[in-house]
Amino acid sequence: MGKKALSIILVALTLFLGSCSERSVAGNEKPHYEWKMTVTVGSGSTWYEAAKKFADDVEAETDGRITIAIFTNEQLSAGSPEAGVEQLMDGTKEFSYNSSIIYAGIDPRFGILSAPFLINSYEDAERMLNGESGALINAMLRERGVEPLGFAESGFRQVTNDTQPIKKPEDLKHLKIRVPSMGVFTTHFRNQEADPITMAFSEVYTALQQGTIDGQENPVDVTYSSGLSEVQGYMTMWNYVYDALILGMNKELYDSLDREDQQLISRLAEEANAYQIEIARNKEERQLEELKEKGMDIYYPTDEEIQQFRDAAQPVYEHFEDIWGKENMQTFLTEAAAQD
Repeated sequence: MGKKALSIILVALTLFLGSCSERSVAGNEKPHYEWKMTVTVGSGSTWYEAAKKFADDVEAETDGRITIAIFTNEQLSAGSPEAGVEQLMDGTKEFSYNSSIIYAGIDPRFGILSAPFLINSYEDAERMLNGESGALINAMLRERGVEPLGFAESGFRQVTNDTQPIKKPEDLKHLKIRVPSMGVFTTHFRNQEADPITMAFSEVYTALQQGTIDGQENPVDVTYSSGLSEVQGYMTMWNYVYDALILGMNKELYDSLDREDQQLISRLAEEANAYQIEIARNKEERQLEELKEKGMDIYYPTDEEIQQFRDAAQPVYEHFEDIWGKENMQTFLTEAAAQD
């Protein structure tokens, strides 16, 4: 073989090896992702603000390698939160902010977080969700294909009506109260001799206006942002159910990420949850003042009155003991009774 031919071969081999090296480097680059996330409520909510922070932070810290598109009002599931959670479980989308109440509509074990008068303060909520109770919920989520990225909050659910302040269980008698379509809520209000009505929340304002129902129960933000003070004169701040938000990620996807990306997602999710909680609590204080200015009577029950409601709620625990699991329920009750 001549020297010229050998030189050509060596040059070609060098170029080939160089191209292989470049492809190998390119092949070792971290993958790019375009993910989807839904929130149940609209763009004016603290849920959306926190989801937006999460998405922006992920994109910034990965230099655009990972992007998250946010869809409000459960746009990806035709407005159905339950269908939205199922999408998260089966991997049709990657992230969501959903109330634990919605998870309970799919798996009734999650209903334990909505047990009446179980969680009575933000301190209770933080202790329990960061403790054994939260660990039990996280285990249930993973069983259902969801990687838990922490808890945020929709706040405590308060009851409103247009008749009188609710100061004792007897005040609920015969009141038609709209509640979520979940056994814990209907059972609780029936035990108080109220008449619980399930309907889409989009129908609540008109139903209140027309007198089809007498009242409803929701966190302050929902009552405020929906303009219900126009058709409701009384709100009782009884903190009867704590509405936890779950920032969930499809577990199969989470498990497929490398350790560095998992840590990044977990850290930024924790920061987003803390941000949502902070702005939600600050917002509630302002909203309550505005509701008072609009003429709504805001009633804060005494400790003795709350105890009456708590005593009246005990049959709910007996009713759902087998569904929630006796040991799980005892863990929640013990942790709820503990002091920081």
